[in-house]
Amino acid sequence: MLVYNANIVNEGRIYLGWLQTDGSLISAMGEGEPSVELLRQQTDEVVDAKGQYLLPGAIDAHVHFREPGLTHKASIYSESRAAIAGGVTSFMDMPNTKPQTTDKQAWQEKCDIASKDAYANYAFYVGATNTNLDELKSLDSTRVCGVKLFMGSSTGNMLVNDALALEQLFQEVKMPIAVHCEDEQTIQENIQRYRSEYGEDVPIRMHPLIRSREACLKSTEKAVALALKHHAKLHVLHVTTKEEVELFRTLKDNPHITAETCPHYLYFSDEDYQIYGSRIKCNPAIKTKEDRAALIQALKDGVINTIGTDHAPHLLEEKAGTYFKAVSGFPSIQHTLPLMFDIAQQYEISPAVIVRMMSHEPADIYQIEGRGYLRPGYYADFVLMGSAENCVSRKSLLYKCQWSPLEGKNLKHQVDLTVLNGKIVYKDGKVGDVKAAMPLTFCR
Repeated sequence: MLVYNANIVNEGRIYLGWLQTDGSLISAMGEGEPSVELLRQQTDEVVDAKGQYLLPGAIDAHVHFREPGLTHKASIYSESRAAIAGGVTSFMDMPNTKPQTTDKQAWQEKCDIASKDAYANYAFYVGATNTNLDELKSLDSTRVCGVKLFMGSSTGNMLVNDALALEQLFQEVKMPIAVHCEDEQTIQENIQRYRSEYGEDVPIRMHPLIRSREACLKSTEKAVALALKHHAKLHVLHVTTKEEVELFRTLKDNPHITAETCPHYLYFSDEDYQIYGSRIKCNPAIKTKEDRAALIQALKDGVINTIGTDHAPHLLEEKAGTYFKAVSGFPSIQHTLPLMFDIAQQYEISPAVIVRMMSHEPADIYQIEGRGYLRPGYYADFVLMGSAENCVSRKSLLYKCQWSPLEGKNLKHQVDLTVLNGKIVYKDGKVGDVKAAMPLTFCR
């Protein structure tokens, strides 16, 4: 394949250029126009990008595809198809499934499903518990993306709350530890306070006060302290508060402690609960405009390292009811990359920053082999991003749960082409019946 006349966004630069593939790999790249001889020699696919952005496929290190055990709301098949439609060529799936992925057998069962059904490259976390340290230490670090640690309970509770278990985990696990940071005691105290005031009819607007900024900061500070003490590789997921941003600002030069935020924390604020209600209920909670502004500035300053979707689909009926009955989480992976390009345009952030956070840094933090960059010899995972306006409609959604909080929103960017391991898997608004996915491997 030869792609030319493209605005290549890669390694901090944007330039007009071309890219050639050979099988599953990128074989050559260049600036300007390809030579007449190269065009003449090309016998297979030739793509005129017409000035569109050409970027490495996004790597989403934080998804909940719900398989096995929760496939009434999502599956590896359905959500990976949504991923490639959204320019996400690789995903890393979380362990709070049924059964929970807390040992090698459960991890292997997920890999077996993905080998048959996945439409994007895949990897799976193994979850920490209070008692499975020996299992975690025995994992193959070239195939397992990382260990997921819940320091606060969330959907599919896997809370690790034993102090000794936490110390040993940070001391002895050598692969990345991806952490959900919310202090459980603080949350439970807040629940008791608001329940005594409102009973079961707690207003949804109280969600960011129950799962509060204090709960987030206290837990994040604890995780950081453990990582510093034991020289562990820590990746804090879904950062939501200005206080956490300031903490990570002091750690900016520490390559072993990194942070993620999610598109919904950059797009919504707590004022939107009155519009969307429980549809935007997620853990940690969406917080204030001031927190959103701090996160946007953190993107500009390189304080936040990655963007993950925390794609967490539920059926609409599971999102209904009173505060305590409506579950947390919502689908997002199909529109995250276009949304992030919109956010970049709105806040005058270079597209190169978005590519760094959604492709380069996930590859670096997790030490993914041959992905995350446009380089000869790397796998040919790339995306053409257009500037055509499109409205998010229910009929266009590929999620099994068939809804999105973005329905009715006009996005100013859209994915026009997704190439996975050298094969076109998404084009002209359609997912091709092409199985090109591979398991991710890690250089550790």
